[in-house]
Amino acid sequence: MAQAKTLTQAEIDQVLRYASTRKYPERNRALILTSFYLGLRVAEIALLKLGDVVNDDGSIKNEIRLAGSQTKGGHPRTVYVPEKLKPEFQAYIKTRHVKDVAVPFFHTDNKLGFSPNGLCVWFFQLYRNAGISGASSHSGRRSFLTNLANKGTAIHLLKTLAGHRSIQTTAAYL
Repeated sequence: MAQAKTLTQAEIDQVLRYASTRKYPERNRALILTSFYLGLRVAEIALLKLGDVVNDDGSIKNEIRLAGSQTKGGHPRTVYVPEKLKPEFQAYIKTRHVKDVAVPFFHTDNKLGFSPNGLCVWFFQLYRNAGISGASSHSGRRSFLTNLANKGTAIHLLKTLAGHRSIQTTAAYL
């Protein structure tokens, strides 16, 4: 199977510009940047709940603790929310008028959560419509890990951030 395309900053900007012209632009930006800034798998993004991301006071958490039921392989892990993602989450949350921490963080057109497969299709269509060929729902994750590796991040840290159990799995991203 071919590896997901790693996007350049220009391509990410192109996708963000396109997504901002569509319905739910704040959600779209937050979804895309969650993939690129957190390196989550598409199923992990789909399974995020409001309470995973937002504190009781409405502020954005500094870290997201994924339960084993939300991750591939069933192993819980923590991802750290960069400061540059927090305003994107805040802008998106302002468009949501829900307070129930158990609701999916990202909504679909019918205000329900995405299924992992549905979000995979959403990313595929987004990239295609934005004119980015070869990109998939895994491109954000791959770009996240590749960019960190190119900055000299140690492979053991990349393994932890990716939630991989094996260093060989992480090495395939490099």
